[in-house]
Amino acid sequence: MSPIAAGSSRTGRSPFLVLLLLLAVVATALASAGAAGGAGLLSGAAATPDRARYDVALRSDADGGHWSGRQRVSFRNASGRPLREVYLRLWGNGEDGCGTAGAPSPVTVSHVRGGSAGGLSVDCTALRISLPKPLGGGERTSVAFDVSLTVPGRNARFGREDAYRFLGNALPVLAVHDAQGWHLDPYVAVGESFYALASDFRVRLDHPSDLKVPTTGRTRTVASDETGRTITLGVADRVRDFAWAAGPFRTATDTSPGGVRVKSYWADGTSAAGVRLNRTEAVAAIDRFGEEFGRYPYGEVDLVMTPGFGGGMEYPGLVLLGTTEEGGAVVHELAHQWWYGIVGNDEYGSPWLDESFAQYANFRFYGLDTRDCWADVYWPDDGAALTAPMDYWSAHPGTYHLVYTAGPCALADLERTVGAGSMARLLKRYARDHWYGVSTTAGFKKAAQAVTEQDLGPFWEAHRIR
Repeated sequence: MSPIAAGSSRTGRSPFLVLLLLLAVVATALASAGAAGGAGLLSGAAATPDRARYDVALRSDADGGHWSGRQRVSFRNASGRPLREVYLRLWGNGEDGCGTAGAPSPVTVSHVRGGSAGGLSVDCTALRISLPKPLGGGERTSVAFDVSLTVPGRNARFGREDAYRFLGNALPVLAVHDAQGWHLDPYVAVGESFYALASDFRVRLDHPSDLKVPTTGRTRTVASDETGRTITLGVADRVRDFAWAAGPFRTATDTSPGGVRVKSYWADGTSAAGVRLNRTEAVAAIDRFGEEFGRYPYGEVDLVMTPGFGGGMEYPGLVLLGTTEEGGAVVHELAHQWWYGIVGNDEYGSPWLDESFAQYANFRFYGLDTRDCWADVYWPDDGAALTAPMDYWSAHPGTYHLVYTAGPCALADLERTVGAGSMARLLKRYARDHWYGVSTTAGFKKAAQAVTEQDLGPFWEAHRIR
């Protein structure tokens, strides 16, 4: 996610201005954001359930504001102990919670098959499903259910802008159980709470033919009929989530020199100059990051651009971008295709592992001078750490910008400490070793120490990487 005002990371902007805009936008947004915290702890286990496949069939109403249908998810128990339950995360309920009698939750699940549904928890973002019998290590099973999605009226990642609908974090997805137990963290509106393992998605979307529907993965139209409806099929392998948008978008397609298809969708009223700039920078960035971190594996990425969306939001193979005549945060959001997407992390527990890394890549792309970027970094207290989880940032409004400012500064300092060549090898090797896996702060510190004979302990402490 980028809370950057559209265009603030453009070539020619000074790092000082970038940091000021980041601070102002994030502080304002966080001041109005709610927070909660906590996840239960159990004894150690491998991250599970894994190797999930989601098969989804949904039908929309006339304007793409409501979708309903069926969802089935099959999965394996990767741990050595029996799995007696799973949890679905209904992240689309995050800002509305359990709703009211007159305005129910945006995401509802019913008629669960393959297990017994319990009550909703964590403000109606978590649904426990008890399995009919314990699932042994290495065994597979599946659960299925009916799902209803009502796009909220706000302009947000799960929301709408004029005639355009955004369905980010709308589909229910499996929670992760690992050495810390079930990850049932609360939703945060600024930043992310999300933690998911790489999965396969097959999503069939039945919608009016006058709506364009960009999705995660490879998108194709498989049927149109005389009733004025079209079926769009989105197919994505080894991704952590599936998002889509719907609306009367204008479209264009570019192909990068490296062979990645960049499909652009933009709303009426979006700056033509901004659209052109985003398209140009996307083509350059997708190949640049492919060289730096490893070739982009999905073949296609979709840009969804509107004039009023705040900043940007990343999903595998699809990014949402607020776009002005100065473009948008497209480079930062495309860096997230690696840092969060391909190389995953617990975004609630360790937000710096995707946001700081994506912003460091953004700074490098634009050639920003980072030697004095610490001048505008202010730590709120001696206990503050760059590696703090979202419950800390949520409890300290106005400080989350440090993930976007101090984070890339620290990584730039690490580059100067170990040398540019060693840093480049570190990031490419680290991405390769965690491809479709999960990054941790401890894992990155160990990998960084391996590329230098210098003891990095004092570096981590000085940069509050704990």
